[in-house]
Amino acid sequence: MNAATPDVDAFTRPYWDSAAQGRLLIRHCAACDRPHHYPREFCPYCWSEDVHWRPASGRATLYTWSVVHRNDLPPFGDRVPYVAAVVDLAEGPRMMTEVVGCPEADLRIGMELYVRFRGGAEGGVGAEDGVGAGGGVTVPVFGPAPVPVFGPAPVPGAGPV
Repeated sequence: MNAATPDVDAFTRPYWDSAAQGRLLIRHCAACDRPHHYPREFCPYCWSEDVHWRPASGRATLYTWSVVHRNDLPPFGDRVPYVAAVVDLAEGPRMMTEVVGCPEADLRIGMELYVRFRGGAEGGVGAEDGVGAGGGVTVPVFGPAPVPVFGPAPVPGAGPV
């Protein structure tokens, strides 16, 4: 395993398996009713071990970012420049990620982002245990909301469009 490979074990497997299926999971504490991320076997707020996986909405806002122009670690060196970011998930936790599909000039603190997934076949992080497409680990990344392809809403009383 190299330094860029997430540690997929029995505890984190549901997270990585869900990512491979296009779903983002976060941990939620039943004792204090608070979500948290990164995945831990206990609640970082009240220390309860009564924590469970829950699906996240996939919505987030951009908290901060940095454009990485040099990275010598595989597989990141082949992707430069890329946008390393921290997002605030709609559920509350903050998450380190990458912003994709958005020019640097368009990035704004607080901009709305939505989860996407980079699978092993699309340059996900390599893993020996076969999680995700192409034998790699599918990782959550975030991008701007898709632009609607339909026109403006009709104006009431304006007749046929």
